[in-house]
Amino acid sequence: MTLVLRMLAGALLILPAAAAGSDPRPVSRDEAPAPVPSQAAARVAAWVASSGDNHGLPYAIVDKVDATLHLFDAGGRPVAQVPVLIGIAPGDEASPGVGSKKLAEIGPAEKTTPAGRFLAKFGLAFGKERILWVDYATSVAIHAIPADAARKERRRERMLSPTAQDNRITFGCINVPRAFDAKVLRPAFRRKGGYVYILPDTLPIEDVFPRLRVAASPA
Repeated sequence: MTLVLRMLAGALLILPAAAAGSDPRPVSRDEAPAPVPSQAAARVAAWVASSGDNHGLPYAIVDKVDATLHLFDAGGRPVAQVPVLIGIAPGDEASPGVGSKKLAEIGPAEKTTPAGRFLAKFGLAFGKERILWVDYATSVAIHAIPADAARKERRRERMLSPTAQDNRITFGCINVPRAFDAKVLRPAFRRKGGYVYILPDTLPIEDVFPRLRVAASPA
């Protein structure tokens, strides 16, 4: 378990300013903070790596509280860590029928990013854009910041802010930096997909991932 945490702590960090798209503000390696996962993210990472729960596929751990995505390869080695944007409303369950509603019909309390373990694969969305579907039934996916939302809602600025409080802005999808989506996420998940573990922000983590009850805690 300790080895897993050391690998995670030494993961490749895609700096937010450089990864979010155009007009990057260079940050030196000395200035950048070291990627430190939360206790919950480290615990799930240790469990997946030790149990092989990813079944030989790449996987991502989305920490909603920290608004951060940790990406691992099929062997459990850390690949990258990037900031994300998530659903406006706190909550770990999708509202019944939300996936069949039009965006204008979704109420504020329904704009949640559900927690859980998902087998994610690329597929088509509206406009024939290929996105990584996390849960197709509830219309939750991982994709880059939409261009129109980036301007109207300052999503890029929210992603680059030093805190996670303003990262809640989506209808439930998980927005990632555009460069990360194109250069890292798509190549990793394009062939066979992969698993996405979304950590809860309201429920106990053992309720979302019951196997953690019998998994040893990381040192």
